[in-house]
Amino acid sequence: MPARLAPALTRPLLLAGVAVTFCAVAAGLAPLAGPGDQPPAPWHVAGLPQQTKPFSRFSVVGLDGERVLRVEADNSYGVLVHPLPGGSSAHVLHWRWRVDEPNAAIDLRRKEGDDSMVKVCAFFDEPLTAVPFVERQLLRLARGVSTEPLPAATVCYLWDNRLPPGTQLHNAFTHRVRFVVLRGPESGLHRWQAEQRDIVADYMRLFGDETDTVPALVGIGVGADADNTHGHSVAHVADLVLE
Repeated sequence: MPARLAPALTRPLLLAGVAVTFCAVAAGLAPLAGPGDQPPAPWHVAGLPQQTKPFSRFSVVGLDGERVLRVEADNSYGVLVHPLPGGSSAHVLHWRWRVDEPNAAIDLRRKEGDDSMVKVCAFFDEPLTAVPFVERQLLRLARGVSTEPLPAATVCYLWDNRLPPGTQLHNAFTHRVRFVVLRGPESGLHRWQAEQRDIVADYMRLFGDETDTVPALVGIGVGADADNTHGHSVAHVADLVLE
């Protein structure tokens, strides 16, 4: 059963799609794919507060002779979350991914197009003192009514269908979530692509306007959504490793 997050003030404050539980799990990541049809704990699905729309679906399937994560969004929202203890020294994230059914309506520059076919995100516990005043006050209010801690800074890597690789931009709803486009149509469909990112360096590049100190990494997420475009997409992710 997906975890519905406690009510918050607005969707924008939870656009990362998660409230990351600060629990003591291993410093690395549990594998995305195990013997069952769902990712093993502590991976779990999180959604928006009081979510009534469908949750994006995350399942373990066989593909090309291996067990991988299938990510499907169908007029839905959801993020598969792996919490991490504060103070993790890991900073390099590796994974493979592919898009099999794209959502042509996505346009990250517009609120009505703000969806993703697949994204891999890193959640940072940025101190409130580094957050601009208005967003800080909104985040404080949201945390006050949430039963889960809410990360103040999220870096998401996207496979997009419109913007060129290397594009960096803020989420259309909130500056608490910032994107890096890694892949686009030029990478094709049904083809695995490998990624390696220094998430600390990317955090400083994207949030360096707010702080010169890297906060604790408190979680990793894999997500997809199609609730703004009312569309559909299917992607796969494998070999997600944090070191």
